[in-house]
Amino acid sequence: MSWIDICAVEEIPERGARIVKTNAGCVAVFRTGPQEVFATSNTCAHKGGPLAEGIVHGRSVTCPLHNWVWSLETGEAQGADEGQIATYPVQIEAGRVLLDAEAVTAARDAA
Repeated sequence: MSWIDICAVEEIPERGARIVKTNAGCVAVFRTGPQEVFATSNTCAHKGGPLAEGIVHGRSVTCPLHNWVWSLETGEAQGADEGQIATYPVQIEAGRVLLDAEAVTAARDAA
């Protein structure tokens, strides 16, 4: 894994998100609790909605366009919806959020 420092954990609002622009595209980084973060594609697999603008609840995000709900842990659609969004390894170390750049690049290359 190739960890890159993207921000301080406090820079992401709780139950909110921040967009990280990478060479492989935009990544949405969600903060679901004081020390819990997840990273996914910022693009909803249903109609391409901006997931970072969605509603974060529990460990899920609801797309702001058509209300599809996505698991931040697995990327799978929840409820009656079907599909999957990319998820990426992320961790908090010394108050900083680290993203695995290799995983983001690999996901882009696989698409």
